[in-house]
Amino acid sequence: MLAEQRQRQILERLTRLGAVSISDLSQEWRVSRETVRRDIGALATRGALLKTHGGAVSLSPVEPDEAARDATNAEGTRAIGQLAATLVPDGASVIIDSGTTTRYVAEALAERRRLIVYTNDLGVCRRLGRRNDNRVILLGGELQVHEEATLSLDTMEVLSRYHADFAFIGVGGITDGGDATDFTRTGSELRTRMIAAARSAAVVADHTKFGRTTPVKIAGLETVRWLIADTAPPRALRSTLEAKGLTVLVAGAQTK
Repeated sequence: MLAEQRQRQILERLTRLGAVSISDLSQEWRVSRETVRRDIGALATRGALLKTHGGAVSLSPVEPDEAARDATNAEGTRAIGQLAATLVPDGASVIIDSGTTTRYVAEALAERRRLIVYTNDLGVCRRLGRRNDNRVILLGGELQVHEEATLSLDTMEVLSRYHADFAFIGVGGITDGGDATDFTRTGSELRTRMIAAARSAAVVADHTKFGRTTPVKIAGLETVRWLIADTAPPRALRSTLEAKGLTVLVAGAQTK
């Protein structure tokens, strides 16, 4: 495959999925990681994408739909969910944000008992509701067009009535300056309130989110206890996050 063909395919995938992984493309195309890295570098120089640690993300300010996101790095996000679940004992109360990564958290919590779960995600409800003496509270509000989740002022109003032991929050990106960002003002505000409503909050984010800036900042990151990721952030970003007080937990690695 010629470089022009590879680069065209990278851009097509970014349009559909929002992110690509150097490792995945290298294996699929049977070329070296350095070859894919050069292709991504060439596209970044043209301003066609944003390079990240281990891949690239789209410059589009619009979040890809959940089916596309779920097809990106499923193995990594599943590992994040499994690690996140180890923090939660039986009987805990947990806020679980909407999104593909947080659903893997819910999936990994399936054997816990007597959980109290607050969520705006219908998929989380299906995974944890009506089993093991759990109580699941759906945070009501307007159902999103391309998401199996609610998101509106009503969702925030319902959330304001509760407090939980843990919260697991997804993000649109984590900037090089260590800020968590989202795609919409409403989504950012809901996630900010989820963080505030928990005794211990965790951001769950795979490596495609590192170095990525989406339009709206999520407040309260300095009160988050953990960043749980599938690979370690670049050294400078990790230092910045740890200076803010976060402990970085990496799935499949010895945690710090």
